Amino acid sequence: MKATREGYGDALLELGEKYENIVVLDADLAKSTYSIKFAQRYPERFIECGIAEQNMMDLAAGIATCGKICYTGSFVIFACQRALEQVRNTICYSNLNVKLCPTHAGISVGEDGASHQTVEDIAIMRAIPNMKVIVPADYYQAREAIKESAEIEGPVFIRLGRPAVPFIYGDNYRFQFGKIEKLREGSDVSIFSTGIMVKKSLEASFILEKEGIEAEVINVHTIKPLDEEGILESVAKTKRVVTAEEHSIIGGLGGAISELLSEKFPCKVKRVGIEDKFGCSGSANELLIHYGLTPEKIAFSAKSLL
Repeated sequence: MKATREGYGDALLELGEKYENIVVLDADLAKSTYSIKFAQRYPERFIECGIAEQNMMDLAAGIATCGKICYTGSFVIFACQRALEQVRNTICYSNLNVKLCPTHAGISVGEDGASHQTVEDIAIMRAIPNMKVIVPADYYQAREAIKESAEIEGPVFIRLGRPAVPFIYGDNYRFQFGKIEKLREGSDVSIFSTGIMVKKSLEASFILEKEGIEAEVINVHTIKPLDEEGILESVAKTKRVVTAEEHSIIGGLGGAISELLSEKFPCKVKRVGIEDKFGCSGSANELLIHYGLTPEKIAFSAKSLL
C-alpha cells in the first residue's frame, strides 16, 4: 500500500530529470505533498511560496508564460477553493501550462475534520473551461498520470489522497489520458468508480458474484474529458449504472455520467458518494464507513437496480 501523493513525489523526480523546463512550487506543505524530494534534488527549480496559495498560482502562471511547465502542491481544500479565483482567471482563462496536483482530498483526510476535507473539488474544477480533471486510483496510476500530464497542453487538476491505499496496478502500468479502464467484465450492471472507490468497487463485484450478479467494473480516472464512447459502450450492454466516488454525489463523477446518459442513453443511475453533507472528524476508515463509501453499499445499490 502507498498513498497516491507519494506517486506525485516520485513522478516529479523523473520529470525533473527528463525535462529541464519543469518548475515545482509548493505552499509550505512540501513534506506532506512529497515535493520535498524534488526540492532536494533540484533546488534551483523549486519555489517555496509559504502559506499563500493565491500567490503560488499567480506565480506559476507567470512562470508558465515563459515556456515552463509548472507543478503546484498544496492541500486540495486550499488549492481549489482558497485560490479558486487565481486558478480560474489567471491559469485557466489563459490556458497556461500549470498542473495542480494537490493532496489530502476527500474525507479520508481523517481527523483534521470538515475544514480540511473536500467533497466539492471535482465539481468545481470540471466546471472551469480548459481545466482537465484526473483522479488516480492508486500509487502507480498517480505516478504515471503525473508524468503524462507534462505532455498535456494547458491546466490539469490531479486529485491526490492522504492515506496509503491498496495497489491495483503494477510498476509496468501505462496511463492513457481520457480513456476508461475496464477492470472486470460483466453483463448485469456497470459500476463506474474513481479514486479510492475503484478498489472498493472491485470488492463489491465479488460480493455480487456470489449472488449470481455479473458487475462490470470500470475505472474512470479521467473525469474531464469524459470517455463518452467507452462509457456508452458498457451501458448499452448492462443498461444499469452505479457510480462510486469519495466526493459529493452532486457535480462529481456521478453528476458527469448522469449528464451524459440523460442525453445519449437514458437509464437508471445509482450514485454512491457523499450525500450533500460536510465531512467530520474521525479516522479515514471510520469516515468511509460513516458516509457509506463501502463495497457493501456499492453492492446494495447495484442490487436495487435489478
